[in-house]
Amino acid sequence: MTQTNLPDRSDLPTISSRFDNAQPIEILRWAVETYGSCLTMATAFGVEGCVLMDMLATLGSDARKVHIFNLDTGYQFKETLELREKIQARYGFQIELVRAKESREEMEARFGGPIYGAQPDECCRIRKVVPLRETLEGYGAWLSAIRRDQTKTRANHDLVQWDNKHNLAKISPLGNWTREDVWAYVREHNVDYNPLHDQGYPSIGCQPCTRPVQEGEHERAGRWSGTSKTECGLHFQI
Repeated sequence: MTQTNLPDRSDLPTISSRFDNAQPIEILRWAVETYGSCLTMATAFGVEGCVLMDMLATLGSDARKVHIFNLDTGYQFKETLELREKIQARYGFQIELVRAKESREEMEARFGGPIYGAQPDECCRIRKVVPLRETLEGYGAWLSAIRRDQTKTRANHDLVQWDNKHNLAKISPLGNWTREDVWAYVREHNVDYNPLHDQGYPSIGCQPCTRPVQEGEHERAGRWSGTSKTECGLHFQI
């Protein structure tokens, strides 16, 4: 990946401000044209990620070359992995499954069993945070499907910002959209999505740490339910 003529980190706040009233497809187009082969995208195959991939597919051959990856923790729902196959077939994407160097079985043997209940932060660090950091090395920017209205920690994310933790630009085209905006796009464009969304799972992570939400609960209430944990750590800034 050759990184030349990329925006300086000091320019990103101004660039982000220009996109305050832009549609996600405009931000995506800019990202593809600006970063080219230096652009990558992380997806957990939530509905937002599916929407972004559908948009990417409309931007032509260059957009189809964007590196897309999924952090395969070893604990994902089978429906999530089946959706990967469906999306690859529909759009012609190759979506890499990124795994931790230590397999799930090796990790559980080292700790004497699963740790997602007793040590969820450590589990996320090993299975997600470290593999993400390693995968982003060498890229100039990464695409994220987060929305500002999802959590308090995401509310202050700029649409385009410098990711201090990973030392590259982070672009969140759906930042200003709501959940309703996302689902309106799905219906209009017949986007494939995880069937678990229709079974009470508005936010889908690892199977042991995700439950359906009840009526009136926040859309992320089913993630790490019963704990104070609200994020896996991928989107924390330092």
